[in-house]
Amino acid sequence: MPDLLTHPLHIPAAWRGAEIESDPSWIYTLDAAVVQELQAALAAVEQSGQDLLKITSQDFTLPSFAETRLHLLADLEGGRGFALIRGLPVDSAEKQAAMLFWGLGTHLGTPEPQDAAGNFLHHVRDTGRDLSQDDVRKYQTSQDIPFHNDGSDIFMLLCLRNAKSGGSSRLISSTAVFNEITRRRTDLAEILQQPFPFDARGQQPPGQPRAQVVPIYNYHQGHLSTIHKRFYIDLAQRFPEVPRLTPPQVEALDLFDEICAEPAMYLEFDMRPGDILAANNYDILHCRTAFEDHEDPGRRRHMMRLWLTLPTARPLPPSFEHTREFQHSYARRQHDKTEKG
Repeated sequence: MPDLLTHPLHIPAAWRGAEIESDPSWIYTLDAAVVQELQAALAAVEQSGQDLLKITSQDFTLPSFAETRLHLLADLEGGRGFALIRGLPVDSAEKQAAMLFWGLGTHLGTPEPQDAAGNFLHHVRDTGRDLSQDDVRKYQTSQDIPFHNDGSDIFMLLCLRNAKSGGSSRLISSTAVFNEITRRRTDLAEILQQPFPFDARGQQPPGQPRAQVVPIYNYHQGHLSTIHKRFYIDLAQRFPEVPRLTPPQVEALDLFDEICAEPAMYLEFDMRPGDILAANNYDILHCRTAFEDHEDPGRRRHMMRLWLTLPTARPLPPSFEHTREFQHSYARRQHDKTEKG
C-alpha cells in the first residue's frame, strides 16, 4: 500500500508564484564561453555526419558549463524544481538548433521516448488537428493547455519562435497546491492520493488499457510525486469500461483547479527565442495560454521538447511503472539497481 500524506510539506519545491516572480535566480544565462563551446561542438558533429539520436555529452564537450550544470541539477531535484536557461543560439537552421538543444540536454540527463512511436524529440506547434481524434495531444493544437505535467523526470522546452499573440507559460508547484488542499480539505487531499483514470491518448505501453489508472498524488519514500492532466481525466470518461468519477473525486479535482487559478499561486512569463524551460515533472505543473499564430508558416510558433531521466532522480512509486509518462524513467531506475546489485 502507498503511504498516505495528511500534512503539508515544507520543502524548497513548495513555492508560490508571488514569492518567485521577484527572485531572478531561476534564470540562468549561458555565457559567451558556453555558447562558443556549443557552436564548436555543433560544427564537429555536423562534419562527422553523426545522427542526432546518437549524440552524447561526450560529443558536446562543455567544460564551461560544468558548474552551471551542477546548480541546475540541484535546482531540478531537491530545489525549486525548475529553471529557465537563456541564450541558446537558435538563429541557424532548425536542424542545427535541434542538435544544440539535444547536445545541451545530454549534460543534464538521458533523453527518453515521448510517444508510442518512440520519438525522442517533439516539435510543439499547432498541427491544425483537434482532440476529437484519439491520438492528438493538447500540445499539437493552439488551444490553452491547463496545468499538467509531462513525462520522465524532467521536460526541457526550447523556444524557436513565438506566436503572433498569446502562448504565455505558467508554472505552479504541485506541492504548494497539495499543501493548500490539506489546509482547506484534508479529506480531499486523501482522495487525490487514490487512483484516477487518465485517457492515455493512444500512447499507452503495449498490452495496457486505453485509460491508465494512477493516483494524482503519490507519496513514496519521503517524496511527493504528481501526475495530473484534468483534461485527460475528463476525456477518459468517454470510455464505457472506465468507472464514472464519484462526486468526491469531482470535488477534489475542482478544488485542485480552483487553487491553480489563484494568481498568487503560479508564475507567469513569456519565453523568447533561445530560452529553454526545464522543470521536474513530479514537483511542477505547467500550462500555456491559447495563442494566435502568424499567417506566414515560417514565423509560426515553434517549440522543441525533450524528456529526460536525471542522474540525481528520486525513487518512483510502483504505480508509475506502467504509465506512458514515467515508464521509461521507472525502467531505467530498475535497470540501474540491477547493474549496481
